[in-house]
Amino acid sequence: MKRRVTAALAVSAAVLAGCPTGPAPAAREVVVYCALDRLYAEPILEAFTARTGIAVKPKWDAEATKTTGLVEAIRAERDRPRCDVFWNNEVGQTIGLAREGLLEPYASPAAAGLPPSARDPEGRWTGFAARARVLIVNTDLVPEAEQPTSYRDLVDPRWKGRAGIAGPLFGTTATHVAALFAALGPDEAKAWMRALHDNEVLVCAGNATVKDKVAAGELAFGLTDTDDVNLALLAGKPVRAVFPDQADGALGTLLIPNSVAVIKGAPRPAEARALVDHLLSPEVEAALAASRSAQVPLRPGAPRAAWIPAELRTFPVTWDQVADAFAAARAFGRDEFLRR
Repeated sequence: MKRRVTAALAVSAAVLAGCPTGPAPAAREVVVYCALDRLYAEPILEAFTARTGIAVKPKWDAEATKTTGLVEAIRAERDRPRCDVFWNNEVGQTIGLAREGLLEPYASPAAAGLPPSARDPEGRWTGFAARARVLIVNTDLVPEAEQPTSYRDLVDPRWKGRAGIAGPLFGTTATHVAALFAALGPDEAKAWMRALHDNEVLVCAGNATVKDKVAAGELAFGLTDTDDVNLALLAGKPVRAVFPDQADGALGTLLIPNSVAVIKGAPRPAEARALVDHLLSPEVEAALAASRSAQVPLRPGAPRAAWIPAELRTFPVTWDQVADAFAAARAFGRDEFLRR
């Protein structure tokens, strides 16, 4: 009998040794506030989870407020951050958060090959995979020989009441207006915005609405992003993209990269850095370029959509200059432009 008890105890000890009695390790996760459209971002985040086992809990923006709503959430949570990573679809407001001390420096090794212009000197954010601000033109309404070629054509009287832009307070349009304030100076930029009203340019709810109205023939052309144009092209709509201001001496086309940053005081810093490494990889730039968003890789020589030129004259401003102009540009848009 004694031998049976001893054997039973030995078996029990072996089982207990292989089965810890303490709590199971917590599943790893990361919280990302993401301003890029869910349609494009979600597959990238799912691939990260499949590769690392780290679950991603995203908070998406709203079409009406775009980046601004997520930025305000990060500011409101500054004392008790909930977010680990901010994936912005532009740069200007990311720099604003960096200047407020809300971003944690992190020099990702995955950023190798990205140009210096896409990196914060202090390592608080990194840019990748851009969209270009382009004119989308209805080919049924506008012959190629007569098409607009500049942002200034929005205020040309021959297009009065026939062009559109998204509201200037949110998303890439807000960044574009700030870039114009930086490149032209506030006085000239304000005069241009007042001329938009005088020329009866339609202010739409968002870039997608601009694209839809041009594709439907309700507008002859409008200012939007390359990802919206690509969706229209894939749908067989009668549109073309014009990359504005490419002539010698012209202002150039604005390329707006995504940006990614670790939040200061992020609850899950190791997982945050892992996600940043994933987003900055050449594979993600290639995936975004090949996706329905047709984003423009920042790494030289990387493949892009066939209709996007390999070389572009680009805006002669830095992202710090755009960030410097952002508050004044947004205030003018809110207090005067939209109230006229």
